[in-house]
Amino acid sequence: MRIVVSPGQGAQQPGLLLPWLEGDATRDLVAGWSEACGVDLVRHGSDSPAEAIADTALTQPLLLAAALLSYRAALAVGAVPGAPALGAVAVAGHSVGEFAAAVIAGVLTEADAFRAVGVRGRAMGRCAAAAPTGLAAVVGGDPAEVLDAIGQVGASPANYNGPGQIVAGGPLAALEALAERPPARARVIRLEVAGAFHTEYMAEAQVEVEAALASVAVRDAVVPLISNLDGRAVASGDDIVQRLVKQVTAPVRWDLVLETCAALAAEGDTGLEQLELAPAGVLTGLAKRGLKALAAQPGGLTLTGLKTPADLAVSTPN
Repeated sequence: MRIVVSPGQGAQQPGLLLPWLEGDATRDLVAGWSEACGVDLVRHGSDSPAEAIADTALTQPLLLAAALLSYRAALAVGAVPGAPALGAVAVAGHSVGEFAAAVIAGVLTEADAFRAVGVRGRAMGRCAAAAPTGLAAVVGGDPAEVLDAIGQVGASPANYNGPGQIVAGGPLAALEALAERPPARARVIRLEVAGAFHTEYMAEAQVEVEAALASVAVRDAVVPLISNLDGRAVASGDDIVQRLVKQVTAPVRWDLVLETCAALAAEGDTGLEQLELAPAGVLTGLAKRGLKALAAQPGGLTLTGLKTPADLAVSTPN
């Protein structure tokens, strides 16, 4: 089983899009995406410093652009199958990466995805500016004790990233209290983000995302999309869009995505090939930690990350 995954982190690196912007046709394509989302993707993806693109209103469209540019490049060289072989592929995306997954699955057009993500980024930025909130990764510890500690300080889980990592979201004071009194055998690492994404603090943004997607023409998925809301493999376009709305305030359940991937691979007795789109790295690391049983089997787990076009040679089937 091959799964194509799209990350929701990593856009703070300057020049993120530069490796993928070869040719006038690609730049024209990205210019159209820029118009849809209200962000100059070529400029911010080429020249803007890290502190500028840390703004989630820029980060989110840049992540979507990086994922789709790398996916288009992979299709062009045969690194991933196109129609009609798409039935052999599943897709998933972490946080905003799920919009790229919805495009690849045929649920949303590129233009509609960029319009919605432009709204999402700006709305989540306004929510983040309204109150001093943030995120902190809790690494290690007993999961039940970690969740109890997060609740005790007045925060809530924002990401379940797999074994040994739960991300807490909430007021900065709560995250400071969590760092001062971490759960047993765990450490707390503050994340460089603007606010408590995937928590109740994004409620107003969820309303705006729902409105942005309300008039979009939606199609059913041509490949299963494994939802980061609950790990279910979903085909209904309407269902997927509702999940894109709900995940603004709901925790990202990447742990359940990994469980579903493992179950599908076992069911098909094929092993799992994961191709992580640009900017790759985070989801590959989570798969290494969360799918150790698969990795222990011969041919059980193959991981490829597309950081630059040079990685396409590695991911192209023989």
